[in-house]
Amino acid sequence: MLDWNGYREELKGRIGEIGKLSPDTVRGYSVLSGAGAKTGHLDAKTRELIALAVAVTTRCDGCITVHVDAALKHGASRDEIAEALGVAVALNAGAALIFSARVMDAVAAHPG
Repeated sequence: MLDWNGYREELKGRIGEIGKLSPDTVRGYSVLSGAGAKTGHLDAKTRELIALAVAVTTRCDGCITVHVDAALKHGASRDEIAEALGVAVALNAGAALIFSARVMDAVAAHPG
């Protein structure tokens, strides 16, 4: 298994390097990342649970390690995290089913 804590620290260092080379890129990401918190419609724990579900659907290990840390710090339980992941699994299965229907549509439209 991956050393998630070490990986998260390595990522911070690498992103820091990118920030030195391209500060506007990292600053822009920071603005986007913090925008939701400014509205106050969702609490931090809920945003982190959503982030974990999205991390799974986008297959982003960096997102997983950062948002697991944040979700736990904001009081998310293992059960809540598992439920959020269940949503991600269902959405990925749903997307596969939708695209399967598209494949069958393409098959039906094929002239041969």
